Amino acid sequence: MQNTSYIELSKKAYKSNIRFIRKIVGKDVKISIVVKGNAYGHGIEQIIPMAEENKINHFSVYSAFEAEQVLEYKSKKSDIMIFGYISDEQLEWVIKNQIEFYVFDIYRLNMALDIAKRIKKKARIHLELETGFKRTGIEEEDFLTIVRLLKKNYRHFILEGICTHFAGAESISNFVRVKNQLSLYRKYCRYFKRHGFIPKRKHTASSAATLLYPLTIFDLVRVGIIQYGFWPTAETLIFRYNKFGDKESSLKRVISWQSKVMAIKSVNRGEFIGYGNTYLANKNMKIAIIPVGYNNGFSRSLSNKGRVLIQGRRLDVVGTVTMNTISVNITDLKNVNIGDEVVLIGKQKKLSISVASFSEMSDNLNYQVLARLPQNIPRYVVE
Repeated sequence: MQNTSYIELSKKAYKSNIRFIRKIVGKDVKISIVVKGNAYGHGIEQIIPMAEENKINHFSVYSAFEAEQVLEYKSKKSDIMIFGYISDEQLEWVIKNQIEFYVFDIYRLNMALDIAKRIKKKARIHLELETGFKRTGIEEEDFLTIVRLLKKNYRHFILEGICTHFAGAESISNFVRVKNQLSLYRKYCRYFKRHGFIPKRKHTASSAATLLYPLTIFDLVRVGIIQYGFWPTAETLIFRYNKFGDKESSLKRVISWQSKVMAIKSVNRGEFIGYGNTYLANKNMKIAIIPVGYNNGFSRSLSNKGRVLIQGRRLDVVGTVTMNTISVNITDLKNVNIGDEVVLIGKQKKLSISVASFSEMSDNLNYQVLARLPQNIPRYVVE
């Protein structure tokens, strides 16, 4: 271990999660794996080969920058889809490399068609329709203009998809809103079909929609968090458990995060630990210094309330989390040594620290904790 901590990724867990997703969506639905945010902190370099080993050949990213990263590690048989940011300067590169991308306004469509004509390569587009999320998406009032542009330039594009994104599919409380969006989406797809535009694939479902709303599963699903073994919300877990039972609802965590004890120190009763006066020792204590801090993704909000595992025991973080270190109370342990394994996320003997508990303690979402794990932490694929 050359870095101060390292991450392990389980091939067995990942395979199990993909199998679970396939069972839900069926064999005829294409699975597009979302690898934005450095594959939700797991590492694009590591996840792409693992996904392809499990017969995944479609990857979704947010930006052209991320598409370039995926392009470096994917095989020739796999496709990339950008659903977010592409600068004007990047669009030619995207089309030249035959990367699929969302068109969510007239401006992007016009520019894409102009570039496609000039470089003599077809733009592989997905029309994203506004159905009520109010983020990106083509408004109904612009449909006729879009249709006319497409008819005029039919030789210069491939209609890979027509899609939309749901606002809050992770909660049953948003059922009416999701239902209304789905109704509008179906209506809009009929509109484009009447004008002669039938996409290769229709798609609306994210991880949450895939789990909670079967009617949102069309020809492709865009799954992010669940491939890594995390539920979008506790509500989605409860729904799957109530409907299918625990055996059919098990997702397995792919990631574990570990470090080692860097130093051991004695603290007398009445002394403060670390910066400021946030923790006062109420008895003679022994603490272990771990070389991980908020610079490494261990949130400062975990000061005096975080947990780690050492020798299979769950131990308290004491004092303020610094940029590069945390202090852990090891008073009740025997024979702790420099170099002993420290589990920040994952299992050790019979106990575990999940990302969910980690995120709840730091008042963050699973997504935030994972995406904030720095790219410079070494990541190793294990069986």
